[in-house]
Amino acid sequence: MALRSVLTGVGSYLPQRVVTNAELAKRVDTSDEWIVERTGIRERHIAADDQRTSDLACEASVKALQAAGRDAKDIDLVIVATATPDLTFPATAARVQAELGVTQGAAFDLQAVCSGFVFALATADNFLVRGQAKAALVIGAETFSRIVDWEDRGTCVLFGDGAGAVVIEAREDAGDRGVISTFLRTDGRMHDLLYVDGGPSQTQSVGKLKMVGNAVFRQAVEHISGAMLEACARANVALDEVDWFVPHQANQRILDGVSRKLGIDVDKVVSTVALHGNTSAASVPLALDVATRDGRIKKGDLVLMEALGGGLTWGAALVRV
Repeated sequence: MALRSVLTGVGSYLPQRVVTNAELAKRVDTSDEWIVERTGIRERHIAADDQRTSDLACEASVKALQAAGRDAKDIDLVIVATATPDLTFPATAARVQAELGVTQGAAFDLQAVCSGFVFALATADNFLVRGQAKAALVIGAETFSRIVDWEDRGTCVLFGDGAGAVVIEAREDAGDRGVISTFLRTDGRMHDLLYVDGGPSQTQSVGKLKMVGNAVFRQAVEHISGAMLEACARANVALDEVDWFVPHQANQRILDGVSRKLGIDVDKVVSTVALHGNTSAASVPLALDVATRDGRIKKGDLVLMEALGGGLTWGAALVRV
């Protein structure tokens, strides 16, 4: 019998500090009305000075393991999707592996920026269905507050910190549950639309986030829509059969634009952007956890996760939870 990658637990973590639009308006030329009208964001969480990306990842992972009824000894693969690692190397995943007490299998980071969690989920699925791992922790974790230019009102209002994690396990008795299809795409010709202007090889510095906002918006609506349709087509599933859509929480206008383009009922779209902001690779699992904990997403539901990020990268994953 063929193996399927079944999602058995989900967890998330948000730093305690909340920064409202009103607080940002004291730092840059902006206002709550301006931010809400253009992004839908009202507040975001910011990591404490002594909190690392790995700390956020571990907090989310512990909750995901608890939800799955598993502990560290059951895990043999750890993938951390992040664009804000603790260090240039080793991988943040190695630190997470050690902190959690995972002592077997592989641990590595995956860098696809805001698409990172979808890319990581697809990667873990390939390990599991080929028998190369039995149970994986797939984590999206970011401290984007460390790379945001807090003087640039066009970008600093968008981003927040956080982490989300899922446990997925290889099972032969999954029935119709599990990862059904994934679609991943990168087009490096658009690398300069969303990037950080620093790095150890090019500038020997960390750098700050830069974005061509209008161009990213147009690309996001187009390519996220396309990824969703492709993931469904690969599974021979109609879009209206999907119970819940869990998109990357970049901007409420992007979420609304995709919904209009595809004729999706907005009540089936999970949106956390107002309270989380854009947490990059963490946003999809964060939103998934919120909708699972509040009872919207239930066992057996068909869930479509989708994202677009720097690279440009984009993708989607269709999962029956």
